[in-house]
Amino acid sequence: MDIQKILKKLRIEQLNEMQQHAAEAILRSDGDVVLLSPTGTGKTLAYLLPLVQQLDASSDAVQALVVVPGRELALQSDTVLRDMGSGIRSASCYGGRTAMDEHRRLKEVKPQIIFGTPGRLNDHLDKDNISRYGIRWLIIDEFDKCLEMGFHHEMEKLIKSLPGLQRRVLLSATNAEQIPQFVNMAKKGTVVNFLSDDEQTSERVTLYEVKSSQKDKLETLRTLLLGFGDASSIVFLNYRDSVERVNRYLTEQGFTTSFFHGGLEQRQREAALYRFSNGSVNVMVSTDLASRGLDIPDIANIVHYHMPESEEGYIHRVGRTARWDKQGRAFFITGPEEHIPEYVEGEVVPYALTMSQIDQPSAPKMATLYIGKGKKDKVSKGDIVGFLCKKGGLQSDEIGRIDVNDRYAYVAVRREKLDQIIRQTQGEKIKGIKTLVEPVR
Repeated sequence: MDIQKILKKLRIEQLNEMQQHAAEAILRSDGDVVLLSPTGTGKTLAYLLPLVQQLDASSDAVQALVVVPGRELALQSDTVLRDMGSGIRSASCYGGRTAMDEHRRLKEVKPQIIFGTPGRLNDHLDKDNISRYGIRWLIIDEFDKCLEMGFHHEMEKLIKSLPGLQRRVLLSATNAEQIPQFVNMAKKGTVVNFLSDDEQTSERVTLYEVKSSQKDKLETLRTLLLGFGDASSIVFLNYRDSVERVNRYLTEQGFTTSFFHGGLEQRQREAALYRFSNGSVNVMVSTDLASRGLDIPDIANIVHYHMPESEEGYIHRVGRTARWDKQGRAFFITGPEEHIPEYVEGEVVPYALTMSQIDQPSAPKMATLYIGKGKKDKVSKGDIVGFLCKKGGLQSDEIGRIDVNDRYAYVAVRREKLDQIIRQTQGEKIKGIKTLVEPVR
């Protein structure tokens, strides 16, 4: 397997130091590996690159399970593997959709790697939808989260049901106090630790405090966001209803936003993340659900509208910015009786709000299209590009990220071309099939 070819495909010049050490630990030993590294350093690629070299691409057996705490990380990790073009097949399994549909997908794809949440993986193993006998590798991503009390029973059951398990790889951005005995980590295992004892957040993140004279901080937030222009920003809150309230206010003020929390339907969550990651919205308003497992590049600003409820939660929030070698900023909006949590280390610079001369929020450069055909209809990314160029009148450089799902696709296009596309594609066919084309709002 040509690793340099994979890196070139991913547009990565070379692996960072952590990824090199992780690959060495996984490839040059037969023991288990614990990988500890801050968010944004590329842990998904750090385990996937050596893992695909260890699997048999000619076999139809499931050889590796990657356990994740939520559907977003399952989907995202699956996408990373597919983008690698390694020849290893994969599937993702998680709650929020029927297990029967997933079973059909598993039979069709015959994956060698499955990314999934603990409960859904157990469900498929119990029904023999996944054969347990060929599984030699177990990767637990964000193991600190997966091994919390809510997942404890499911994880114990899962690991005990894998009789042929040979290697385990555990990954986390924080140092768990203890790994439970049922994980059965080998005594000769390797710990690859890139967590700094004295560095709570990346040195590339600058911390600011923004004082609000009012207990209701909405107007302060609006002024702060206006000053960001079209920079990509996440606003974190602690409660679902607060997320919806703040998002509603920002929308009324003219901001182009998406909101994200655990109470949304799967399709709503996917659309919210997609619009934010492809540049169709500048601001995402979210609970801490978005603080883990989302690999969205170039997030310039993190805003703590509500103070983080724990140090660990704070670290994961701030880890969304300054990913890889980028710079980032984190803002604490404090009300009259609020203060920055004591666990926050490092200098926090006072940030004086100035009334922006621009009274209207900047519009994003891109917009998102929904196309009602996908993989099951034999529609590919190339088909979509051809359709939008021929029927929608676009140039190829006016099309951004394309995600093709089983029955539909999301496409990022230049915002100023949106009305033209909708007008010119009405009633048109893609690969001989009439399809619905509409904006995702």
